[in-house]
Amino acid sequence: MENEKQAQRLYSLFDSLIAEGASDLHLSVGVKPVIRIDGSLAPVLKEEPLTNEDVADFLKTMVSSDKWEHFIKEKELDFSYAYKNGNRFRGNAFVQQGTISIALRLIPKQIRTIQELGLPNILEEFARKEQGFFLVVGPVGQGKTTTLAALVELINQERAAHIVTIEDPIEYIFEPKQSLIAQREVRTDTKDFETALKSVFREDIDVLLVGEMRGRETMRAAVSAAETGHLVFSTLHTNDAAQTVNRIIDSFPAEQQDQIRLQLASALAGIFSQRLVPRIGGGLVPVYELLIANKAVANLIREKRSHEINTVIETGMKEGMIDMNRVLAELVARGEISVENAYRFATNPKALERML
Repeated sequence: MENEKQAQRLYSLFDSLIAEGASDLHLSVGVKPVIRIDGSLAPVLKEEPLTNEDVADFLKTMVSSDKWEHFIKEKELDFSYAYKNGNRFRGNAFVQQGTISIALRLIPKQIRTIQELGLPNILEEFARKEQGFFLVVGPVGQGKTTTLAALVELINQERAAHIVTIEDPIEYIFEPKQSLIAQREVRTDTKDFETALKSVFREDIDVLLVGEMRGRETMRAAVSAAETGHLVFSTLHTNDAAQTVNRIIDSFPAEQQDQIRLQLASALAGIFSQRLVPRIGGGLVPVYELLIANKAVANLIREKRSHEINTVIETGMKEGMIDMNRVLAELVARGEISVENAYRFATNPKALERML
């Protein structure tokens, strides 16, 4: 009976989060539950501070007994939870100072289009490619997964392709339309990213989505898949295109870096970096940078001159490249974001200053 009471308490928190239009729910011992709305944290005032038993009961409500045992052993757990009306949550449970904490991100039931997300239409061109390696990058919580879901759903609607996703955990659920879609969750459907990636070459795939680049073996397999005729999407926690290229190459031992540099130069289709910036008057607005991997970019990667990539972006507008500082300056000029937030999210504040 007590477990049922705790489950209803958790469901009430979910309902409040959805009703408020919040994105995240934080459950920690000794404080009230906290939600994030438009990028800012706020406590759920009607709730009492949580005990360790409360948070443990909430986690047991959302995960299987096997995953609970995994959490007790490892003190870390990534999971997903299907709530009512098609709403889902991506969760991470962890231990801090001997107590359990849970961070939950709401995954909307509707997969929004590129236009609905306020992103540039040119992104759709990458979904229509037959092969190549396309990365969406940025800090945690900036909408990378949502952007990739929009691109995969576009493929699903437009052509007959075999799409395989490898995720930890599965977030958006795709309903097959034109495409055949298989979604694999790490530890539930496959041992790990590396094992699943070794299998995709025998699964007659056209499109591969790797939820996150974790470790060099994952990177190696993803780049190889793109190089051998597949369209590969993934994410990295990097700030911009140049840093992304360096992160991938630097993940490998020195004696392997020349090889991965050549492969990346050949396979890369583009890198999209995005942020969600508070909008004046409420809500969030996306800002972004787009690198299109043309011959000049491929040469810079091969010649160890990735530090020059930002210059290529700034001068490549006619090809469709997008400079984040220009997007920030335009939003300031339109009165959509503040100058302070423009500087806060700029990767190159000095360049932004020249545009404002």
